[in-house]
Amino acid sequence: MSYHDSLPVVGVDVGGPKKGFHAVAILGGQFGEKVATLNAAEVVAWCRKLDAPVVGIDAPCRWSCTGRARSCERELASEGIHAFATPSQVIGESHKFYRWMHNGARLYRLLTSHYKLFDGTHSLSSPVCFEKFPQAVACALAKTIVSAKHKRRDRRRLLREAGLSIDSLTNIDMVDVTFPRLLHQS
Repeated sequence: MSYHDSLPVVGVDVGGPKKGFHAVAILGGQFGEKVATLNAAEVVAWCRKLDAPVVGIDAPCRWSCTGRARSCERELASEGIHAFATPSQVIGESHKFYRWMHNGARLYRLLTSHYKLFDGTHSLSSPVCFEKFPQAVACALAKTIVSAKHKRRDRRRLLREAGLSIDSLTNIDMVDVTFPRLLHQS
């Protein structure tokens, strides 16, 4: 067992101003602490208190530079996996629908002073955060494209098949935050 295997992996679901953030710490395939808060700084403090080496966030890590879908979203679409297209910052900050993305941007701003944004090139020897796409992970686990329309049922089934006890997960947000642990184990 490595040093990182003895530390929790954190998953964060990001909602709008009224919904806020839902986060779960997972250690050794077991769910540990959970937190629900409207405050991004509280999520960061909680991750640091846990000494989590990996934090996966279900929100865009960057606004679109072009105002069109980012390359990662286009790549997912080319594989048949739907993801919301991230708008430019100007559009994102001016439309109510994108308030959850604005909340995510706030979380990344605070988190990246303690966790490097994983870009695929640096070592995992220091704490990292990354953008996660629960639908893409579900499709990878299922080894086929699964419908997002049935995400509540399918994602729960995939977690059970991966050996996780999901009885304590009360909503789809808590289900979705578990997916970084599965990626970290791969």
